[in-house]
This record gives sequence, structure tokens and C-alpha cells, in this order.
Amino acid sequence: MSGVTINYLRDLLLTDYRQLDRQLTRRFGSADFASDVLQETYLRLEAMTDMVAVRSPKAYLLRIALNIANDRLRAESRRLTVDEADCLLDIPDDRPDAARVTEDRSEIILLRRAIAELPDRRRHVLLLSRVEGVAHREIAKRLGVTVRTVETDLKQAVAHCAQRLKRPLPPKCVLRRSDSSYI
Repeated sequence: MSGVTINYLRDLLLTDYRQLDRQLTRRFGSADFASDVLQETYLRLEAMTDMVAVRSPKAYLLRIALNIANDRLRAESRRLTVDEADCLLDIPDDRPDAARVTEDRSEIILLRRAIAELPDRRRHVLLLSRVEGVAHREIAKRLGVTVRTVETDLKQAVAHCAQRLKRPLPPKCVLRRSDSSYI
């Protein structure tokens, strides 16, 4: 049979529905799954508009149903199981809580105030060194002072900010000569 009408295939599906249902149930082990696949097969036939060249209409219907079943199984294998979803939901939330956010914002305000209290050159040295990451030699060159003056200004600026934030200075607030930054 070369030209099978869509109506013929629909009628054949309805006529052979029980037989196809049993075949699919045996093959996939679930009557519900087989029924769902056959319903989708019918919907797929409804969506067809052209004549189809088919040699064996029954085999053609079974092939459509098997393709749909395989597509569903592939899609389900990509879905997370309940246990996998539960595992993902148990991931701790690393975001700070509201109290921590409020506390951090208060510290930022205090730090801004402390920086604003610094003399101009010290503030400039602190911002260039800590915010922009400029080397001490470059800061000294830009400001027309010695590297030692930059280091002193930076040390005093850090001490001032630590005092305003009520934090102790690190026990060894020394300079590393290699990169001229505090450790």
C-alpha cells in the first residue's frame, strides 16, 4: 500500500488499540505507560496533515508508539530522582543572614567615616595602595614623596581605621620589602 490516509491510520489505531496496548505493556512493563504512549500516538496522528507512504500500517503505528516511548524514557532518565533533588535542597546557603548584612553595612559606614577623617595625603596613599593596588614606589613617585613616607602614611592610616572600627592591628604589621605591602 503506497498512499495511506491519516484517517485510515487513526481508524486502525482505534481498532487495534488493545493489541498495541498489550504489546507496549509487555515491552515496557507498565500498563499506564503503554496507555500514555498510545494516547500520544493518537495525538501525533491527529497533527499529521499529509498522506503517508507506508507499506505496513500496523508496523508504522507500532514504530510511532515505540519512538514516543523511547523519547519519554530518555527524557525521564535526564530528570532528577526524588533523592537527587533532596540532596540538592540540602546544600547549605552560604549567603549571609540579614543580621550579618546589617552588621557589614554598619562597618562599611564606619570605615568610610574613618577614611574621611584621614589627612588628604594619608587617605590618598591608603586608597591608592589598598583599593587600586598601586605599588608603594609608584605612589611615592605620584605624590612626590619618599617610599618611606608612603609606608609611614599607610601604616598610620591602617592604624587609624582599625582604631575606629575597634579592631586590633595585626600582631606583626610589618612591610614585606619584596612587594611593599603589609602582611
